[in-house]
Amino acid sequence: QVQVVESGGGLVQAGGSLRLSCEASGSIFSINFMGWYRQGPEKQRELVAVITSAGSTNYADSVKGRFTISRDNRKNTGYLQMNRLKPEDTGVYVCCIIVTSEQYWGQGTQVTVSS
Repeated sequence: QVQVVESGGGLVQAGGSLRLSCEASGSIFSINFMGWYRQGPEKQRELVAVITSAGSTNYADSVKGRFTISRDNRKNTGYLQMNRLKPEDTGVYVCCIIVTSEQYWGQGTQVTVSS
């Protein structure tokens, strides 16, 4: 059984920063893929950032230059550093990992950016 737990969300003013964490536990040999998704009010879920087991990263155009995804393989933990936050970054941020060929999702953490 694999569990994924996000943390680090909160309320921040525009221009501020937050660091989200995604901790995976359970029967994990290696995490092949880790991604952060977000769903804003009345918006579809969108992929924000991904990182592979080799450390390759990719970002949505809307967050390039502001967000940084990273991971600590020893701790099975990933991070999303979010800088220069904007009100449109508001939403529930959900972590997804792929272990072998199985997807596991967390419950999400709320990020609210006030103007």
